[in-house]
Amino acid sequence: MGNHMKTRVEISGALLDEAKKVASREGTTVRALIEQGLRHVISQRKRSRAFRLRKATFKGQGLSAEAKGAGWDRLRELAYEERGG
Repeated sequence: MGNHMKTRVEISGALLDEAKKVASREGTTVRALIEQGLRHVISQRKRSRAFRLRKATFKGQGLSAEAKGAGWDRLRELAYEERGG
């Protein structure tokens, strides 16, 4: 899988013990588990950055004449008037 490089990673002893148990049970190595975990995290992070908000439009005529050019206070009043409050 391409070039391999040696590196040193410090992890807790309990986590390493668990990783060794899983690796033994699954017939693999701790190194393979670490690589698999890193690939998974990197993949998840790439996916989360790729999110784009879909274009959402509503049928209608746009703002009412009363709302055009109104400030936030007036827009809020208009919004709550329609709700009855």
